[in-house]
Amino acid sequence: MNKWIIALTVMLPTLIEIIDTSVVNVSLDNIRGSLSAGIDESTWTITSYLVSNAIIIPMTGWLSRVFGRKRYLIFSIMLFTLSSFLCGISWNLQSLIVFRILQGIGGGAMQPISQSILLETFPRKQHGMAMAIFGVGIMFGPIIGPLLGGWITDNWSWHWIFFINLPIGLISIIMAFVFIVDPPYMQRQKMKIDYWGLALLAVGLGCLQIVLDKGQTEDWFNSHFITVLTLVSAVSLMLFVMVELYFAEHPILLFKTFRNISFTTGNIVMFFAFFNLFGSIVLLPVYLQTLMGYTATLAGMVLGPGGIATLFAMPMAGRLVTRVNPKGLLAFGIIISAYSTHLMSHFSLQADFWAVIWPRIVLGIGMGFLFIPLTTLTMSSVRREDMGNATAIYNLLRNLGGSFGVAFVTTMIARRSQFHQSHLSEHLSVFDRGYQMAAQQTAAALQYRGVPSSVAAHAADGTIYGQLIRQASMISFNDAFHLLSVFMIAILVLVFLMKRGKGEAPSGMH
Repeated sequence: MNKWIIALTVMLPTLIEIIDTSVVNVSLDNIRGSLSAGIDESTWTITSYLVSNAIIIPMTGWLSRVFGRKRYLIFSIMLFTLSSFLCGISWNLQSLIVFRILQGIGGGAMQPISQSILLETFPRKQHGMAMAIFGVGIMFGPIIGPLLGGWITDNWSWHWIFFINLPIGLISIIMAFVFIVDPPYMQRQKMKIDYWGLALLAVGLGCLQIVLDKGQTEDWFNSHFITVLTLVSAVSLMLFVMVELYFAEHPILLFKTFRNISFTTGNIVMFFAFFNLFGSIVLLPVYLQTLMGYTATLAGMVLGPGGIATLFAMPMAGRLVTRVNPKGLLAFGIIISAYSTHLMSHFSLQADFWAVIWPRIVLGIGMGFLFIPLTTLTMSSVRREDMGNATAIYNLLRNLGGSFGVAFVTTMIARRSQFHQSHLSEHLSVFDRGYQMAAQQTAAALQYRGVPSSVAAHAADGTIYGQLIRQASMISFNDAFHLLSVFMIAILVLVFLMKRGKGEAPSGMH
């Protein structure tokens, strides 16, 4: 079978699934108004999808062995397509959340299955190009999602962000039926179901995802709800590891894969790479819209060129990875990504459009040169029979890295903004000479604009304090971007632990 047809077959549903992780974000206000829901309630439409997605991803390799990979892939696309239709016709918030859970269950399998099929279909010397194809979907989805969601919501209605999945889903089902063939080791196997592992993994990851998504709004461990969920998640995941290592006859996750140093190191690097990527992608539009007065469309235009840069960088990295040492390319990608967030840490309230867009383009190039060699090095020594399990772990840690990154930066902005506001306000005193001069000048400027002199002094105080809050917020954004760049450069040392694959013929392919 032509490998490019197979690549298209698996990437089509994967792309719409990744888009759906972010497409709802910009439509939340419309959904909330249409379904008469509160702000906190409406965010569960995003959280519910992320939770079910996170639970299914690590189970994918095991479920593929239980049901047969082709059968499970087709079922997943069918469930995703059907639940997309049900999301579109939702009659209240509760029904939408239930259907989003089903959509997440259907969509969770697509990323690891498509990655494992690509790695099996392309010969090892072309793994770089295979991962370039996969990477385009992974990187392009989160960028096009908000833009597509905003455009569809503004021009049609929020229902269509789900209905648009239907024709693509139906085409994907037909293509999977015709073009996907299971190798002998991925056909249906008779296995004893690991009920304890299933339950502990679902509870552990489900609670963890809710904690990461809701932690900042609930004030973290000052909230009884967050504290309890954190304890439940920690205990469940520890018990899950024990059950899988010592008691499960057919474990859901094969932890023996972590004996491979390159695989383990690659997963750690991937976690922090997406920690940096998602953290910065979340911070940028918030900075632009809250401090710089950009519209949602203009903020999206800042993100867009970075995605285009990634689309150009990935095929280049895919070709270079077979010609030069992938470790050198990976180190280059990490340094460029760290440099981009370092540039972002110098943003100011006077930054123009191009000063903001350039670091995002640099990040797009860095991530393009990071993702391909990282995936190639991580997966190059994994046996073909273990590829489904390995890609499930890899995609889980990639998604968790993004979730941890978003939770970290939102908390940083809130906490550091309060800190800088407190620090700067120490100078707002009538005894401070600089403040006296600023207050007098601001009052005079307000009077010049027609504000009565009786209220100009009080208005000047309010104006200065408003500027202080903006400055405090700006410095907190600088702090968050700076820490992201430090975390990114710190993982550079891990590259030396990774080993270049020997390119041996995989079993069953001699």
